[in-house]
Amino acid sequence: MVLLAAAVCTKAGKAIVSRQFVEMTRTRIEGLLAAFPKLMNTGKQHTFVETDSVRYVYQPLEKLYMVLITTKNSNILEDLETLRLFSRVIPEYCRVLEESEISEHCFDLIFAFDEIVALGYRENVNLAQIRTFTEMDSHEEKVFRAVRETQEREAKAEMRRKAKELQQARRDAERSGKKVPAFGGFGSAGMTSVSSGSIITDTIVEPEKPKITPAAVRPSGPSKALKLGAKGKEVDNFVDKLKSEGETIMPSTGKRGSDVSKALPPPVNVESVHLRVEEKISLTCGRDGGLQNMEVLGMVTLRVTDDKNGRIRLIINNNDNKGLQLQTHPNVDKKLFTAESVIGLKNPEKSFPLNNDVGVLKWRLQTTDESLIPITINCWPSESGTGCDVNIEYELQEESLELNDVVISIPVPSGVGAPVIGDLDGEYKHDSRRNVLEWCLPVIDANNKTGSLEFSIAGQPNDFFPINVSFVSKRNYCDIQVTKVTHVDGDSSVRFSSEISFLVDKYEIL
Repeated sequence: MVLLAAAVCTKAGKAIVSRQFVEMTRTRIEGLLAAFPKLMNTGKQHTFVETDSVRYVYQPLEKLYMVLITTKNSNILEDLETLRLFSRVIPEYCRVLEESEISEHCFDLIFAFDEIVALGYRENVNLAQIRTFTEMDSHEEKVFRAVRETQEREAKAEMRRKAKELQQARRDAERSGKKVPAFGGFGSAGMTSVSSGSIITDTIVEPEKPKITPAAVRPSGPSKALKLGAKGKEVDNFVDKLKSEGETIMPSTGKRGSDVSKALPPPVNVESVHLRVEEKISLTCGRDGGLQNMEVLGMVTLRVTDDKNGRIRLIINNNDNKGLQLQTHPNVDKKLFTAESVIGLKNPEKSFPLNNDVGVLKWRLQTTDESLIPITINCWPSESGTGCDVNIEYELQEESLELNDVVISIPVPSGVGAPVIGDLDGEYKHDSRRNVLEWCLPVIDANNKTGSLEFSIAGQPNDFFPINVSFVSKRNYCDIQVTKVTHVDGDSSVRFSSEISFLVDKYEIL
C-alpha cells in the first residue's frame, strides 16, 4: 500500500485539513481534491473512485468527506481498513463534524495522522495506541506536579505566617513606645530581617523620613520611605510581574515589610544535615477482591553540606510491625544498626560525603495480606436497560495516613457521551479524549475515610476496568523515623531538617 495523502474536505472538494505522506505540491493536492467530487457517480454507492493516475478511497462524515488518495496498485482492502481507522480518529478530537471544528483541531488531527501512516505505509497501531502516543502522558510528571503544588501551598502558608509575625512585632514595638522597626526593602539587611523572623533591625530607617503609622494605607504611587537602594516603583513592577505569572499577592496593609514577605517566597528551611524519607507503593488488586501483589520500597537519603557535621550518627525509631526487610548501605556499621538502631559509618573517623545525596537505609515490604492495603476501592457496575449504573466507593484502611490530591481514574466507553453523575463526594472531571472519568479528592484521612461516587453511562461492566489510583502523602506508610542526629564524638545533638513523601508508582484494580 502506498498512501499519497489523507484529507478531510467538503462535498465541493475544498480541503479543510490535508496531510501528504510523499513529496507533493500544494497546487497538486488542491487539484486532486477539487476533482474528487466530480468523479463520484451519485446514482451508485461506492467507497472509491479512480482516475488514470490515482485512486480515491472515501467515507462520508455528515457534510464532509474523509478521503485517502492512493496509487492505483495499492491493496484496496488495506486502504479500506486504514480509512476506517482515520474515520475513528476524527471524533476523538472533534466534538462535532463541522468545518469550523475540524479547522480548530487541525494540528491534533495531523499529529494523529502521522501515527497511522509513515512515508506512505500503514503503521501497525490501533486507536488506543494513537491516543497514548499523541498525549505522551507521564505518571512521573503527574507525581512531580502534585508534589510541587503541595510545596507551593506550604510555602504560601509559611509566607502568611511570617507576615503575621512581622506585623505583630511592629505592633508590640509601637505599644512599648520603641522606635518603629523597619522590615526592609530588597537589601541584604532587609532580607535578613524577613527570613529570620526573630531579629528586626531598626538601623536601616533613614532619620529624615517620616514615621509610618500602622493604620496608614500605602498609596498607589511609589513609596519614599523604608528603601534600601531600590525605588518603590521597582517593587511595584516586581509585584506586577508576580501577578502576571499567576502568583496570588495579598492586599497591601501599608507595611513595606509585609509586602516583601508576601511577594517573595520564604527560604526553604534546610539545615546543613538534611534527611529525605521517601516511599513508593506498587499495588495490584482484583475487582472482586483479593490482593494480587503489593510492594512498598522506602529509602532514607542523607545530605550533609557542612564539614563540621560530617561525622554523625542517625538514631532510627522503627515502630513498624508489617514485616518489612531492612538493608543498610555497605559502608554503614550493620552491627551497630542491628543492636541499637543507629546508623553510623564502619570507620567512625571518616565523614559522610559533602553535598551528595547518600542513601543510608532502605526497606522493602512485599505482601498479599489484604489488611495492609492503605486504601481500598470497590466498584459495582450493574447493567440496566440504558447501559450501566456504576457505584464506586473508597475506604481508608491505614488511618494514620493522610492522602492528598487523590485521583481515582475510571475508564469509560468512547463515543457514548459524558456520564450522568449521581451522588458524589469530592469532584469529578470527564476527559473525553482519553475516555476517563477522574474522581478527585483533595484530602483523605481519618476524618474523611470513606466516600462514594455514582454515575450512569452506556456500556458493559468490563468497560470500567482497570481503575487507577494516584495520591501523595507527607506521612510514610512504614513507621520508620529518624528521631535524632548526634556527633560521633560526645554524642551532642545536631540540628537537622527532614522531608517525608509517600508516592504511588502503580495502584490499579484489574
